[in-house]
Amino acid sequence: MFKIVKKESLNAQTDRMTVLAPLVAAKALPGQFVILRADEYAERIPLTVADYDREAGTVTVIFQKVGMSTQKIGELKEGESLLDFVGPLGTASHLDGLRRVAVIGGGLGCAIAYPQAKYLHAAGAQVDMIVGFRNADLIILEEEMRAVSTNLIMMTDDGSKGERGFVTDALKAQLEAGVEYDEVIAIGPPVMMKFVSLLTKQYGVKTIVSMNPIMIDGTGMCGGCRVTVGGKIKFACVDGPEFDGHEVDFDELIRRNSAYVPQEREAAHRYNCNLMKQAEEK
Repeated sequence: MFKIVKKESLNAQTDRMTVLAPLVAAKALPGQFVILRADEYAERIPLTVADYDREAGTVTVIFQKVGMSTQKIGELKEGESLLDFVGPLGTASHLDGLRRVAVIGGGLGCAIAYPQAKYLHAAGAQVDMIVGFRNADLIILEEEMRAVSTNLIMMTDDGSKGERGFVTDALKAQLEAGVEYDEVIAIGPPVMMKFVSLLTKQYGVKTIVSMNPIMIDGTGMCGGCRVTVGGKIKFACVDGPEFDGHEVDFDELIRRNSAYVPQEREAAHRYNCNLMKQAEEK
């Protein structure tokens, strides 16, 4: 069992949870992930390591309560425990030697982009962090991201915070202004990463993306997380989760990620109905 030592709400949909997991904390690096389960009846959920403290032996993850299993995790309180917390999994980010980098986060992807920016900032790199949200109410980690970036550019779809527009608008403005990046790191919804990659390809800027396909075991055995990169099949859990954005087949990724949406909605509906029934019986 893995004890939850701290838990807080970042917005109405998103929670940050710090878990006591000394063996995972001792080895975790930016770009890696864990797989956890709330209990024996819950799904295995892959979540990227948002932060870690080797001395305290803790690992922090951030998640949205959108489906049955994430809602179940969201109901757990400080002092309670998760059944499973396995990791670190995946290949760590290759960040050494970079001098100026654009780290781009979209929505919940900012939770994954943050440790990348933190590592680069601590290594002395100049970090332009470009982040996008639908509106001001959904913004997470603003203070944390500002602390680990040279420049933080905030974009919202409706203009309720920062500048109105998309992360690609801000990135294009930087590139057209003559800013030269060693690398662009883009993490967020597949469609966002796709258009960031299409933009940077025009300017010949190396771009790394973090893939989020359907995943089950996280060790390469099931093949569920397969993605096409450079015309070849890769497994995101062991070959990634980071890949060259200019070689990823994003359209395939988007199709595969939507394959089980009806079943996910049905499971969440049944779970919420059961919660309502239990509340009425009390």
